[in-house]
Amino acid sequence: MAVSNGIIAIQVRPGDPDFLDLPWNLPLVRWPGPCSRIVEVQRGVSRHEVLFVQYQRAVYAVKELPPELGEREYGALRWLEDHGLPAVVAAGHARVRTDEGEASILLTRFLDGSLPYRTLFEQAGLETYRKRLIDAMAGLLVRLHVGGFYWGDCSLSNTLFRRDAGELQAYLVDAETSEMHERLSDGQRRHDMNILEENVTGDIADVAAMLGVTLPEELERTGADVRSRYECLWSEITREENLAASENWKIHERIRALNDLGFTVGEVELQATGDGSRLRMRTIVTDRDYHRHLLHAHTGLVAEDRQAALMVGEIQELRATLERAENRSVPLSIAAYRWLTERYQVAAGRLAPLVGPGGDAAEVYCQMLEHKWYLSERAKRDVGHERAIEDLVKRLRPGQGTGR
Repeated sequence: MAVSNGIIAIQVRPGDPDFLDLPWNLPLVRWPGPCSRIVEVQRGVSRHEVLFVQYQRAVYAVKELPPELGEREYGALRWLEDHGLPAVVAAGHARVRTDEGEASILLTRFLDGSLPYRTLFEQAGLETYRKRLIDAMAGLLVRLHVGGFYWGDCSLSNTLFRRDAGELQAYLVDAETSEMHERLSDGQRRHDMNILEENVTGDIADVAAMLGVTLPEELERTGADVRSRYECLWSEITREENLAASENWKIHERIRALNDLGFTVGEVELQATGDGSRLRMRTIVTDRDYHRHLLHAHTGLVAEDRQAALMVGEIQELRATLERAENRSVPLSIAAYRWLTERYQVAAGRLAPLVGPGGDAAEVYCQMLEHKWYLSERAKRDVGHERAIEDLVKRLRPGQGTGR
């Protein structure tokens, strides 16, 4: 919409303020004083002018960019949000005219509980969070690349971190140089990694200089170590695995391993290798919320994240098995219906005595799946639901864990 007060055009999302009371006719550097909404928060270094404004309990970052860049970055952040990828959330963007010329303004919601890397290390020391930072940065870039997102300027300065049960979660905070693709080439991924390695090495050196300490050799390798961790993660989530036609239990084992790394599996492909007794398995990972939405859409069941991941993994396993047995494509809806009626409902009935009043049937079913995996791994074959249910009923009592 076109408005006055220095604004040429502004777009804001429903649920956020209209921001019309901000001094848009002034460049950001002159907002302190005229703007009473400015607040101070822990912040990192930015190549552009950035301020923070508060509306009731919500805080927003306001970043000034050259013309057109604000709208472009707004679109990239919306794309990341639509794909469930870890990034700050865009609230709006504006084209403005000040006495210094036209500019583009990007508005993002402040990521509650987040810290810039400089603050993180200043408080705890460089060595304390090194391994966690390596895992967080590598995991973030793998997730972005799996989704087809080329960052173009991956660095600690362009990332925010949240402390989570002793670990770190990383979020993209700057998408000015990004590109969105259906799938990234190996060359695009390598180029992003080259940028990451160089930038992270420089970021760590900057922190050491800020703290007035000599950078240990181990910390000098941080950029290279993030890259190495990335390569291990990427290899694990994209590798193909051969299995015998009778080794269906390995499908669940593979899905479980990826879940343990923090990734979810959206699809499992089984293809003949040319050897009639062997199959090639390929897994396709996707975002964390995928399983909950998928399970509810196809079965009507409501489950927590981990529960949904286990049950959808079993549906994908059944689908892959049906496609191999019937030598044709099987819609996910068909596999889900058969799983619901032939597996879940039958097993839930048998497991009902373990649930108890007000209990969680999905949780008990998932305990059975975990127990089945344990028994199958020990037997080196799929022992089936019946064996797992019988063994679990013997061992499990309401309010207790699985005895083994």
